[in-house]
Amino acid sequence: MIRFTDIIKAFVGGIARSKVSLLGAIMATVTFPVLLVSAMLDMQGVVENPYFGFIIYMVLGPTFLLGLLLVFLGLFFFKGKEEVGIFTYDYLKEQFTEPDKFVRVRKFIMLATGLTLLNIFIVLLTSYTGYHYTESVAFCGQFCHTVMAPEYTAYQNSPHSRVKCVECHIGSGAQWFAKSKISGVRQLFAVALGTYSRPIETPVHGLRPARETCEECHRPELFHGEKLYVKDKYLPDEKNTHVQTVLLMKVGHGGYRGQQAHGIHWHVAPENKITYTHTDRARQQISEVVLEKRDGTKIVFASDRAAESAPDGKQEGGVRVMDCVDCHNRPTHIYLTADEALDLKMLGGKIPTALPFIKQQALEVVNKEYVSTEEAKNSIATQLRTWYQEKYPALYKSNILMIEQAITGIQQAYEENVFPSMKIGWNTYPNFLGHKNESGCFRCHDDGHTTKAGGTISMDCETCHIILAEDEPAPEILKTLRGSK
Repeated sequence: MIRFTDIIKAFVGGIARSKVSLLGAIMATVTFPVLLVSAMLDMQGVVENPYFGFIIYMVLGPTFLLGLLLVFLGLFFFKGKEEVGIFTYDYLKEQFTEPDKFVRVRKFIMLATGLTLLNIFIVLLTSYTGYHYTESVAFCGQFCHTVMAPEYTAYQNSPHSRVKCVECHIGSGAQWFAKSKISGVRQLFAVALGTYSRPIETPVHGLRPARETCEECHRPELFHGEKLYVKDKYLPDEKNTHVQTVLLMKVGHGGYRGQQAHGIHWHVAPENKITYTHTDRARQQISEVVLEKRDGTKIVFASDRAAESAPDGKQEGGVRVMDCVDCHNRPTHIYLTADEALDLKMLGGKIPTALPFIKQQALEVVNKEYVSTEEAKNSIATQLRTWYQEKYPALYKSNILMIEQAITGIQQAYEENVFPSMKIGWNTYPNFLGHKNESGCFRCHDDGHTTKAGGTISMDCETCHIILAEDEPAPEILKTLRGSK
């Protein structure tokens, strides 16, 4: 009768006689307690460092599994010069094929079953938590810090900062899961080899279907009415004059409880299928727009842009059905212009508006070219201190803390939107929401897309909004609406 201690001795002896098994046993034994404790700590959220998860699931987990595999291979296939006794294939075959002898190895079966269950538990634990780690915002935005720093920074300052990256970038089902993981492996190699693009290209062709994504939370058929929008701005004059633009946005809806679709979201109403042809990869050059109504009627608006090409001379266009991201092309990773970023800091009190010409000087220093973020921060601070020392020496001496506060706010505005190491400047990523720099809405609404009958896609301002006040200090309309007049 084989004793349990004999099995243990044979198991240990078998490992000792095989260099492969011995190496595997050392790897598994060393990593097991560390892996188990680390996985438990990660599940409890004790450690928030993104590299902690990488070490657990990308280093310790595979090392433990490799160790188990080496133990198995060493015991049965790489036994060295001496046989491993009860762990040889011939011996096990004999014990399992003869009923009388099978009883003798039941303790071995119990041991093997126990170890197997324990290993399965560890594998399942690390697989489950590892999968969720690779789906986390920390992994997506912080692991490849230099590469993803711009996108992660913009994401944190966006309206969707509480929505996980995978909610928009990865769809449901095995197809999207496989696609995302394959893409992820490719991106890891690109980061490791330094072959990634600088700046990161906007994935206009690689995101999940936009309406399927956006309308999990937003339902355009339920939008209705108009929205009052107030835009704050500071002029680059001595007093940093605070002016406001007040717009009544015709948000409208895409068909609400039997009502006719109207306003901005008329574009995505079921009865209005809009298809457009673009001649460039960025979808900024629109050569033709086709409106197909519910009854099948088509209206074609063509432009002479059909003859235009992409900036590099290559035609990389196509035909596309209009959806959410054709206007909301940067719903999360939003990069502001220099004016917008500084206005936002001034409005929030990060840049004191009491400092004369602070908006003017801030615009001047942030719009210069810098090699690195560190150089930019140092140069911004030096230039502003020097300017105020020369132009307002008395103010500089008496309000040094205010000037330092302004410097910090301006540096923050720069750091949140400009990333020299990734070749991202103030206007690298155009935002199609609105009509800045003759882009956005004006890609189609330019009075240049016409039908054969003479119809046009209107450029009239009141198509989408009504201007109630434009760049006015303390607009009267706001006093009326707020009941303070």
